[in-house]
Amino acid sequence: MLRRRFFLPSITAAALLLAATTGGVLSGGFGATAVAATNGTLAATAGCGKAPTLASGTRTIQSSGQSRTYNLRIPDGYDRNHPYRLIFGFHWLNGSANNVTSAGYYGLQPLSNNSTIFVAPQGLNAGWANTNGRDLTLFDDISRQIENDLCVDTTQRFALGWSYGGAMSYAVACARPTMIRAVTVLSGANLSGCNGGTQPVAYFGIHGIYDSVLNISQGRQLRDTFVRNNGCTAQSPREPSRGSLTHITTAYAGCRAGYPVQWAAFDGDHTPSPVDGSGSPNDSRTWTSGEIWRFFSQFESTTPPTTPPPTDPPTDPPTTPPPTGEPGACTATYRTLNTWPGGFQAEVTVANNSTTALNGWTVGLTLASGQAISSLWSGTNTGTTGSVTVRNAAYNGTVGPSASTNFGFTATGNGATAPSNVTCTSL
Repeated sequence: MLRRRFFLPSITAAALLLAATTGGVLSGGFGATAVAATNGTLAATAGCGKAPTLASGTRTIQSSGQSRTYNLRIPDGYDRNHPYRLIFGFHWLNGSANNVTSAGYYGLQPLSNNSTIFVAPQGLNAGWANTNGRDLTLFDDISRQIENDLCVDTTQRFALGWSYGGAMSYAVACARPTMIRAVTVLSGANLSGCNGGTQPVAYFGIHGIYDSVLNISQGRQLRDTFVRNNGCTAQSPREPSRGSLTHITTAYAGCRAGYPVQWAAFDGDHTPSPVDGSGSPNDSRTWTSGEIWRFFSQFESTTPPTTPPPTDPPTDPPTTPPPTGEPGACTATYRTLNTWPGGFQAEVTVANNSTTALNGWTVGLTLASGQAISSLWSGTNTGTTGSVTVRNAAYNGTVGPSASTNFGFTATGNGATAPSNVTCTSL
């Protein structure tokens, strides 16, 4: 289990220092293939088809005239002809690349099923001051070295980190929007700079409501940068109350297709491992790894999602239910996508089997004992345990003849047992 330590004085001092020293350089990334991240076209890296010379372990690289290191984790059974997802995990202040590696890259490596190349760079002075853009240059140099030797899907580059590592992930999103597909920032703030910061990048922010190190207002500011950049509808997402020991995840509406913004606020302090129902962080029981993996893995396709929110959503939510369609004309099919200790991710496909369009649908299902929905997207649920109903979201209620849509959720509990009594009606 990862042992994390908290350094409030160090981070506070760093925030004051970095206000004068961060910022940087370059906004274009390290190569022309980076354009593929925004145009939805898979680009094979130079390493595809080559026998690799890199191996899992600690690597050394020259960057900005200095010797830097990073940890590399290559999937078991690596196929040199298969393009892999690439994820950078940045450590926190006074943490290390080894800490990130030993914690399974924030819990994502155990969920990846050998689909992903993982990288954990080592920051100078155990942090990410990014002085004169040196840490962004390191990101570029590591990416270039890996992609020249290994087969990477250039539409599938991601970054995440906690605290100072979250700040560095935000800096990557700001400065490398044509390279990075999505980032997750856990309890972050603008400590590593934001060179650029005007282009869309899929963004997931996670923050504790009473964070005593980096106030949640700082996390909201980072989030709102990409709410604007991604064209999402501005809103004030619900956040849990003090003492509730829970979290609330909100998917913003109206975002550009392929550029979602998600925000999770939890009843807790400065930690990357909150646990619902407990005041004690725990790496193996936290819900964050499952939700982050779900957010990243939704980009498996090299084309935008098939059912994105509309680009011009209504200003106000509807006050009355949408028009009803043909009763009993839809079916719902459940499948489990991922499982991990204490939780799972699932998807339900709603299909229209009639000859006329549906203008609203409701799915009913009964969760097994011990299962509880923690986050749901592309629908609105009533209930989280036992008998649950899910009604369409504002943007996916209309389903044409012989067409389908879907919603998904993460849940706590054992995912081996599928829900029973899965039904669908068009109201």
